[in-house]
Amino acid sequence: MTRLETAIAGRYLRSRRSSRPVSLNTFIATGGVTVGVMALIVVLGVMNGLQHELREKILIGSPHLRVLTFGEGLRMDAWRETLARVREDPEVVAAAPFVLTQALFNAGHDYTEGAYLLGIEPDTGTMAVTRLARTFQRGDLSFTTTQPEVEGGVVVGRRFAERMSAFPGSLLTVVSFGGTRFNAAVGGFVPKYWRLEATGYFETGMYEYDNAYILTARALAQQVAGLGDAVTGLEVRLRNPDRARVVGARLEERLGYPYRALDWQTQNGSLFSALQLEKLAMGFIVLLIVIVAAFNIVSMLTMVVADKTREIGILRAMGLPTAGIRRIFVLQGAVIGIVGTVLGTALGLAVARVVDRSGIIRLDPTVYFIDHLPVRVNPLDLALVVAASLAVALVATLHPAGRAAALDPVEAIRHE
Repeated sequence: MTRLETAIAGRYLRSRRSSRPVSLNTFIATGGVTVGVMALIVVLGVMNGLQHELREKILIGSPHLRVLTFGEGLRMDAWRETLARVREDPEVVAAAPFVLTQALFNAGHDYTEGAYLLGIEPDTGTMAVTRLARTFQRGDLSFTTTQPEVEGGVVVGRRFAERMSAFPGSLLTVVSFGGTRFNAAVGGFVPKYWRLEATGYFETGMYEYDNAYILTARALAQQVAGLGDAVTGLEVRLRNPDRARVVGARLEERLGYPYRALDWQTQNGSLFSALQLEKLAMGFIVLLIVIVAAFNIVSMLTMVVADKTREIGILRAMGLPTAGIRRIFVLQGAVIGIVGTVLGTALGLAVARVVDRSGIIRLDPTVYFIDHLPVRVNPLDLALVVAASLAVALVATLHPAGRAAALDPVEAIRHE
C-alpha cells in the first residue's frame, strides 16, 4: 500500500465540502457497523450474564453434587459409612448429610401453604457445602428458640416470611405426613403436627429458594420427615464445580448400587441448554445487523466507483496498476470496518457496564429467577464479534473493488 493509494482512499472517504470531515455515505456505513457491533456485544453479554447469574444463584443453595439412593423410600440408612467413602475422593472439598421433605406450614392465619423443609448440618466455615449461611439476614445455624413450648427453630426464606408473616419470633404449625401409618380407627392416614419457631430469615436473590425453602437442623428435619436416623442423601462440594459430572460418575462406580450421583449441571440441564440455544439464536439474529451494514458498505463503494469512474480511468492511464485501484477501495472498506468496530466495541462495553451496574432493567423473579438483567461480556465472545465484523467489512469491499479494477481506462475517461 503506497502513500498515493492511501491519500486517494482518504479523499474518497471525505466529504467534498470542507465543513464536513467525512461524507454522508461514509458516516452512514460506519454508523451501521457501529450499531451492529454494539448490539451484538450487548446481546451476547446479556446471555452470558444470565447464565453466570443463574449459575451463581443456583449454587448458593444447591451443592455441586448430591449422592442419593434408588428406591421408594428415598432414604439413606448407612450414610455415615458412605460419607466417609465420599470424602476420600481427592476432588471432594466438603460433604455432609441432608434431609429434604415437603410439609404444610401455617403461621397462625387461615392460610396454609406447602414448602420444602431442608435439614442441614451446622456451618463448618470453609468446609461448608453451600453458601446458604452467608445469606442469612437474621438468625444463624444454631436455630436457637426463645419460646419453651416449641419443638425447634427454623430459618425461612424472605419471600415466604413476607407472604406468611413468619418473621423471627413467629410460631409455625407444621403438618407432615412423613413416617405416618394407616390408622384403622379413623380409616386413613393421620398426619403429625409440629410447633416450630421462626428464628430468622435468609435472602439468596433466587426466587425459588426465597419463596419455598425453610431451613432447620438435620435432627429436627429427620423427625418431621419420619426418617429416624436415616437421611435423604449427601451434599458434596468439589474443587471445580464444572467437573461435577465426572466426579459423580466416579463416585457411582466406587459406591455401587443402590447409590447414584446427581450433579448440579444435570439437575438444571434443561435451563442452561435453553439459555445456550437462545444465545446462539440471538447472536445470529443480531449478526444480521452487521451484515446489513456490510451491504451499506457495498452500496457506498459502488456509488464511489460510479462517481469516480473518470478519475479511476485517469489514474490507470497515468500508470497506477489494477492491484493499486483494488487496494484503494479495499482500504476504504477496511477503514469503515475498523472505525465502526472500534466505536461499536467501545459503546457496547459502555452500555453493558451501565446496564449491569445500575440494574435499570428489572425482571420478574417468578419467571427468570433473578430480579434484574445482568450483563457479562466474555472476552472470547468479544474477540469473535470483532473478528466477524472486520471480516464482513473486508468481504463487502471485494465486489466494488474488483469492479473498479476491471474498468477500461479509455472507456472510464470517456464516461459521463
